[in-house]
Amino acid sequence: MDAGADAVITQLFFDNDDYYRYVEDVRRLGVTVPIVPGVLPVQSTAQPRRFTAMCGSKIPSRLETLLVKVESDPAAALQLGVDYATEQCEGLLRFGVPGIHFYSLNKSHSVMAISRNLSLVA
Repeated sequence: MDAGADAVITQLFFDNDDYYRYVEDVRRLGVTVPIVPGVLPVQSTAQPRRFTAMCGSKIPSRLETLLVKVESDPAAALQLGVDYATEQCEGLLRFGVPGIHFYSLNKSHSVMAISRNLSLVA
């Protein structure tokens, strides 16, 4: 990491405990900059599986169970993504994160819906 970094943005994760553990580990190593969580709102059932395979992250069993239920319904998968990320962000905000980075993949609908759910926009 660049010694002059102003913040760290994490890779995507679907289990907040991974973020909490990461923050604890890097703080123990002396990292003091803000650690901004990277949240990827699910856009389809294939997307999180593909992304986690590429980056070494994992899909928690609860999310996998939810993904299976909406496998053949793209609209329901998109709504699942909004709902799951909203819940994830609520937990992160309660934890006191310095901000949230959304991996939106140029699709703002989910991020706007999550922001409304969190009362961050009208």
